[in-house]
Amino acid sequence: MTGTGKPAIYVGVIGYGYIGRYIVKRISQSGGRFQTAFVYNRSADALADVDQALRLDDLRQVETHNPDLIVECAHPSISARYGEGFLENCDYMPLSVTALADDALRERLATTAAAHGTRLVVPAGALLGGDELLMRRVDWNRVRITFRKHPDNLDFSESSFDPADIEGETIVYEGSVRGIAKLYPRNVNTMVTCALVSTGLDACEARLIADPALNRAVAEVEAWDRSGGMLRTEKRQPAVGVSGSEMLHSTWYSILRAAGVPRGSIDLV
Repeated sequence: MTGTGKPAIYVGVIGYGYIGRYIVKRISQSGGRFQTAFVYNRSADALADVDQALRLDDLRQVETHNPDLIVECAHPSISARYGEGFLENCDYMPLSVTALADDALRERLATTAAAHGTRLVVPAGALLGGDELLMRRVDWNRVRITFRKHPDNLDFSESSFDPADIEGETIVYEGSVRGIAKLYPRNVNTMVTCALVSTGLDACEARLIADPALNRAVAEVEAWDRSGGMLRTEKRQPAVGVSGSEMLHSTWYSILRAAGVPRGSIDLV
């Protein structure tokens, strides 16, 4: 029990890199409101500072640590291989939201969650106005999300685009969110979230612009409704790797909301 008389919420963390370490740190600073259920990392050497009792070696055995919520911050393949098993036991929040661009996988996860009384949730990330998009989901006629980043903050490894060709502001992708999720999976998790809460993966438009002159990552959302109204949001922040610098804080607040604290994650189930 915590000081508030409520039971602690046990969180399992998959991936112990930049984001995973931050989550574990915030859990330790939560005054007992949260507890670490387990930590998993593909390379066990990275877990040297994690209590042996909290280390999980096999993701097929998450139930042995009794998590209330599992947070994936490792790779989209985790959801495909283990997501259904997670949802049979607890709520699940994949930070690698591009995994959910696979309709069949998303349907399996949603079905499993419904059958076991658990929830599949996605983090808000850099998506400003996500609740507004979801609330008015049936009203949107068109939604477009644009990312502008320095080429050094983009991962081109899954695309055929050569970053050496970028000399000035360059549109490296323009099309559906479903299409960009396959080409830039590490860069566009927030785009997939935007599509899922608005017009869908095929109808939601995506633009990715690389600009060597930028010293900030820019995320813009534009939505036009059937009555002629418009919603527009813009966020600018320094980039850390392929993410904006606010990623750590938005992830933690997503965890808070998944635990019942207002603001943060957006329930899909």
